[in-house]
Amino acid sequence: MPLPYRGRGSRLASSRVASTSVHSPRRAGRGAPWSSHALRLTRRRHSSEQVPPGPEPQADFRSGKWLQEHAGGDARDSQQTARAGMGSRHRICSQEEVVIPCDSDNDSGSVDLQLSNLEDIKKDPSSLELTDSDIFDITGLSQESFIDSFRHLTQQGPVSEANVERLIQSIQEVFNGELQMLIEEEPLHSLFSSVRQEVFITIANLRQTFQAFSEMLQSLVVKDPHLENLDTIFKQMDPWLQSTKDHERERATASMAQVLKCLSRHLSLKLPLRFQRLGHFVALMALLCGDSVTEVAEEAAEGMHCLLHVTLRLKCTIYDKKNHPNLRRAMKKCQELLELYSIKQFYSCPFKIAQIFEAFLNSNELFQFVMTTLDGLENLKHPCTQKSAGELLITMVKNAESRFEKVPEIMGVICARLSIISQPRVRRQIINTVSLFISRPKYTDIVIGHLLCHPVPYDRHLAELWRTLEVELPSTTWILWRLLRKLQKCHNEPTHEKMAYVAVAATDALYEVFVGNRLQAATFRLFPQLLMTLLIQIHHSIGLTMSDVAVPSGLYTGQEMSSEVTPLCFAIQATKSLLLRTLCWQEFNIMEKNKGWTLLEGKECHLQGVSLLANALLERNHLLAQKVMYLLVPLLNRGNDKHKLTSAGFFVELLQSPVARRLPSIYSIVRLKDWLHHGNRVFKFLALRGLCYLIKHQDMREDIRSLLPCILDLLCETDEKIVLLAIQILLQLVGTMDFTTLTAMMKTLFTLFGDVRSDVHRLSMTLFGASIKSVKYTDKKGVENQVLDSLVPLLLYSQDENDAVAEESRQVLTICAQFLKWKLPQEVYCKDPWYISPSEAGTVCKFFGKKCQGKVNLLAQTLMFSKNAKLPIRRAAVLFVGLLLKYVDYSELRTKGTDWIENEIISIDLHLQPGFCGHLDLKALLHDPEPSLCIIASQALFRVQKVGAEPDSRQSIPG
Repeated sequence: MPLPYRGRGSRLASSRVASTSVHSPRRAGRGAPWSSHALRLTRRRHSSEQVPPGPEPQADFRSGKWLQEHAGGDARDSQQTARAGMGSRHRICSQEEVVIPCDSDNDSGSVDLQLSNLEDIKKDPSSLELTDSDIFDITGLSQESFIDSFRHLTQQGPVSEANVERLIQSIQEVFNGELQMLIEEEPLHSLFSSVRQEVFITIANLRQTFQAFSEMLQSLVVKDPHLENLDTIFKQMDPWLQSTKDHERERATASMAQVLKCLSRHLSLKLPLRFQRLGHFVALMALLCGDSVTEVAEEAAEGMHCLLHVTLRLKCTIYDKKNHPNLRRAMKKCQELLELYSIKQFYSCPFKIAQIFEAFLNSNELFQFVMTTLDGLENLKHPCTQKSAGELLITMVKNAESRFEKVPEIMGVICARLSIISQPRVRRQIINTVSLFISRPKYTDIVIGHLLCHPVPYDRHLAELWRTLEVELPSTTWILWRLLRKLQKCHNEPTHEKMAYVAVAATDALYEVFVGNRLQAATFRLFPQLLMTLLIQIHHSIGLTMSDVAVPSGLYTGQEMSSEVTPLCFAIQATKSLLLRTLCWQEFNIMEKNKGWTLLEGKECHLQGVSLLANALLERNHLLAQKVMYLLVPLLNRGNDKHKLTSAGFFVELLQSPVARRLPSIYSIVRLKDWLHHGNRVFKFLALRGLCYLIKHQDMREDIRSLLPCILDLLCETDEKIVLLAIQILLQLVGTMDFTTLTAMMKTLFTLFGDVRSDVHRLSMTLFGASIKSVKYTDKKGVENQVLDSLVPLLLYSQDENDAVAEESRQVLTICAQFLKWKLPQEVYCKDPWYISPSEAGTVCKFFGKKCQGKVNLLAQTLMFSKNAKLPIRRAAVLFVGLLLKYVDYSELRTKGTDWIENEIISIDLHLQPGFCGHLDLKALLHDPEPSLCIIASQALFRVQKVGAEPDSRQSIPG
């Protein structure tokens, strides 16, 4: 071995701190010397990492004297000291003493935080003036005991900085200098080489190194007892306190405990006070109190005890007189908690520690506390420690609910942690923390807003969060309502812009909440609002893709969104789950059986789906239907057209309920009247549908009767649904109409005879017949001409190919005959076409030809129908012309001739006769592509020509 290096080794041995001994009073409340604990920590590290387990023999590598020679005479003492430290909790002292600033044996206050002097607070809190001496009294530690505890320290002084520097330099020389090179050069099998022997000696000597390091930290605190030093020390020790290695965590905790002891006795609180990481420090020490390693937990408990002293004094200095009552309440709370638990119980439950510190931490320190605890939840490997961390987090959030200012940041960390935390217990604790925040009205919107800023559909982690929220019953309705309001506000935006992303996210969140069933009571309570809002969201989502949604930039970075993901699918899913969760099974079945979900998704048939669901609810759950109806009364005037249309569609169907008559007129008939004048035809349709339901109540008919002029105007609408509903209402009111209104309506109805819309055609004749029945006896003369003019159309339309139209024509024809006091021949009611039974047709013509002679020009009227769009009507008209020639006025024929029948072009007002086809020419029918019509037309033309040649020979014309 080179001589220079051996000399360096001797210097190291002579300068090591192992040549000194330590005076170590017993640690208060533990009974074990702190220096012995330091040796035990050192032994544990060496025994676990470098020396195999088992009894530790004296390290004599070559001869029994080698150790003494190379240790400068002190090695044997050092080995004995180390061995004694490892075998007992008491240290063997040598000649030279260094006093460690620890508690004395009788310092029971350090572990028994008795607050007996706070009894005055209970009696008269306002009479107490807080000073530093008060704090010492509160914590059970007098100021004198602080000074006495360090009397030896002030007499003999801390470890010199020069010794510390030499120690560090020596260690660096050993591990970074020539010795490292020599070790690498040594053969691996050479266990007894001189180099390796000296390395072993160095390692053995380093067993007093940790003690020296701790003494150095204490010396720094005693020399300069300001909070800035604690902040600096803590920043350097933080990684070691959070180490995953037990021995490193234990040594760091022990060091910090001693530093805090020194600081609690010598703390200097000169302004300005700066300790930037108090919240982080409190949380970390509290977590260490729940550590799975007993020694770590005990050291952290003592450290927390001292940290409480420091914090109390710090806050008393910071608080001014104005805020003094806050500190009084915090100290009273501190006293009450410590009276409930013994010190051992108290520090074995870290969440109880949080109950005390929470009163002293400001908002920024609370944020540090929560963030540190969140970091520890996954990093802590022992289940007991994780449980303590979870309880610590929840306790702090619960007790300090009103003082958090960085909830969005906390939520961001929580959401990020969910995807990497696998242990169910830890996940449950984090979700419970979110539940605490979201249940506080101050933070509800903040938490919901943050959760809605995630990609949809939610991943399984966020879905689990929504589904498993643990919220107290009084808060459930509030949370669900605020989530609902996020969606409702989006419906007030203009429809031409992109849909707000919040609307889609809130819909997906509602779906997850319904599936989870944790808010079932609130779901039942808010069912009307939830149902209508989701139906409105469906209406807004029809035809949209996610490209039509204002997705925040960067939200889907690196993610591919499926084309199947649309705003509509989220809305439909949420609506379905709402029905199922509120036990509306039958309503769900009705929707599914009648393809109601498909109707809701259609642009043109959305309101049909709404009506189907409303009727299903009205039929199966009348009470819920009533709640929805009362909700819709104020909701109908809000939002955009889609919002109003969906609401109006549901509301109108609920007017079928008997309780609808209880609604004030302003919310029912007056509102429907406004819709009748709406520019949107759908509102007109809904208004008429609502009037159809309300008119069933006799006490509401008078108010509806005032709407007759507007309803009559709707008979001319092109929308078939509107015309049909108008006719239905008029059928209910026809008996109450005055003569002027009645005749005006009959004229309008006459124009609808032959309408291509078969239902309009049929119901217009029905209303016409009802109108004839409603004419008073004194007014009959005034409508006789209208009745006579209707005979030919009704007679011809009795031949319509639509059986319902034909049957209705015969029924109304009967009403007309009764009005005219005629008795129709039985052949009128024959259902066979006239061209099949010419004799029956002749009988009918003979009856009407005689009855109408001189009253109405039947021939001219019939010729007008010879160009009708329907073949059966054209064929009946041409056949009727030929048969009527027997009963026309021959004097007129002799005067005018028959050319006008054969060739005259008759101009028809297409507006009055929409079923006619313009210009009429009987001869033109001879070239009609329909053979039956050509044959009947030729027969009719022959009869016309025959009558023109021999007007008096009517009897010779074949029947």
